[in-house]
Amino acid sequence: MILEKVDYPQDLKKLTIKELIILAEEIRKLMVEVVAKKGGHLASSLGATELCIAAHYCLNAPGDDIIFDVGHQAYAHKILTGRKNSFFKLREYGGISGFPNCEESVYDLFTTGHASTAVSWAQGVAEAKKIKNDNSKTVAIIGDGSLTGGMTFEALNNCGHSQSDVLIILNHNEMSISQSVGALSNYLNKIISAPVYNRFRTSLENFIKSRLPKGKVILKLADKFEKELKGFFVPGMLFEELGFRYFGPLDGHNLEILVPTLKNVLSLQGPRILHVITKKGKGYKFSESNCEIFHGTSPFNIGDGTPVKKAGESFSDVFAKKIVSLAESDEKIVAVTAAMPQGTGLDIFKNKFPARFFDVGIAEPHAVSFAAGLAKKGLKPVVAIYSSFLQRSFDQIIHDVALQKCAVIFAVDRAGIVGEDGPTHHGVFDVGYLRLIPGMVCLAPKDKEELEDMLEFAVGLNAPVSIRYPRGEAYSLGSRKKIEPAKSEIIKEGKDACLICLGSMVKPGWECAGLLKGCGIDVKLVNARFIKPLDEELLKDAAENFKFIFTIEEANIACGFGAAVLEFFSRENLTGKTNLTTIGLPDAFAPCAKRDEVFLMYGLDAASLATRIKETLNSKIKIKKFSHVDHVENVEIK
Repeated sequence: MILEKVDYPQDLKKLTIKELIILAEEIRKLMVEVVAKKGGHLASSLGATELCIAAHYCLNAPGDDIIFDVGHQAYAHKILTGRKNSFFKLREYGGISGFPNCEESVYDLFTTGHASTAVSWAQGVAEAKKIKNDNSKTVAIIGDGSLTGGMTFEALNNCGHSQSDVLIILNHNEMSISQSVGALSNYLNKIISAPVYNRFRTSLENFIKSRLPKGKVILKLADKFEKELKGFFVPGMLFEELGFRYFGPLDGHNLEILVPTLKNVLSLQGPRILHVITKKGKGYKFSESNCEIFHGTSPFNIGDGTPVKKAGESFSDVFAKKIVSLAESDEKIVAVTAAMPQGTGLDIFKNKFPARFFDVGIAEPHAVSFAAGLAKKGLKPVVAIYSSFLQRSFDQIIHDVALQKCAVIFAVDRAGIVGEDGPTHHGVFDVGYLRLIPGMVCLAPKDKEELEDMLEFAVGLNAPVSIRYPRGEAYSLGSRKKIEPAKSEIIKEGKDACLICLGSMVKPGWECAGLLKGCGIDVKLVNARFIKPLDEELLKDAAENFKFIFTIEEANIACGFGAAVLEFFSRENLTGKTNLTTIGLPDAFAPCAKRDEVFLMYGLDAASLATRIKETLNSKIKIKKFSHVDHVENVEIK
């Protein structure tokens, strides 16, 4: 096998182009084998295999910098940069991340997980090199989906204006996460499909691959000829107008064309764009035909592409079905997402109400402001975005929604620990960044029925509302009580301590209460429901009647729900009456690991919670010998 000879990029340079072609297929085979067992972002990485090989073959990383946008297409990059043997521990705690990670390898300049960042990073790196007289190369690899994000255009505009020495490789596969949307995607498709341009494509590629003479006059003539030729045949000349030299489009899977072209484009200076065309999912037929499903996939059977374990109904599914149900009786309800109709479950809303569904591309700030416009004209927009991506819209939520008093409903999907995608995707900050916004109503359901009830409650409010819910399989906890403004739910009474649990932590809190009961500790269990406004009446009562209060949340402890309760106690002069312990995720970036593994790490599982509460109360309460195993039966969870 060729792959056995390749551990680092310098090993590539010993290979012929024909050997590189074989290597690409071997890398694809390894990707499919590993992702079939571990899950991960398969389709995008399969499509970018030759691109990663060509980049490392032509550059001298890590001296030269390769910066990936999003990073879900970087598996070949990881395999080629010293992580081939550890690739079998992909997305494991203690293994390697599914995205570029600067703590993992010197070949990963940035830890990457969000779109539209690479051009800005690359320009900053290039300008720093200019100041330091560093002549190494700077390359940003972006997908056409990144062109749906405004930040990419901010960077392109500045990079072209400053004439920064950056090469941007635009990997065009007509997909971002779901199918790319918008005028820019249509523009790129128009370039590819233009029959007149394609008749000149071969000769133009040969012209570009040839090293231009250094004489100034000839350079000017060549540049004029190239611009006039492309200006005549290529629609728009968008990139040239932004100050870039544009090359392409090229077949991104043809190494015999890609390698020599890339070498020659790298020899030039200033802002350049190399446009390559690839097929998302290439090399694995099930991924090629279902690239949305295999964008981010759970473990699957290689033989037929079917999931190893059939997924149960998720919270995203519950949300989507309820919104469709509400929209059937309320035609003012519209749905907005940012390139994630399938991930958020809104694909069923799209199919049912296509005229009331909007996918704005990977453009979360625009999604929020766009929704505000819908709301201003009397519609009821529901914006479904993952928690870690919604944080990119912070200013728009404040200025464009809350300040304008627009009744936008934010369905904050993947709130909390998301598991193996790691720190770029954990949704642990939304409690803090949403609760501080004036006029926001922030909720968190304990189970799937309460999510449905909160959605129904939200569409009846004339205010901006956020509802956070976790990734994973939905469940029921039994009780179902009407949602009332700023009112929590008392799940069980108790006398020794009060546990106030937020959303997804009600379930482990319920289990914790059962464990504590078995060792003689009787706690009151409260489902907070509202992050903002707080249930002030309940909090005052708890401070008056309990020496010990614990808040428990699946969110960053800094500026979280517990901090909100502490602030309230301070304002009301209640801090001297009770001991408040806030439990949540630490003020740190949680690692890549399974959700239950992260819970164990940070003491958010039922047994760890019970142990901590027991130890806090130990000096005050007589208790029996503690054994969490013996008393799990006290917990009643459907």
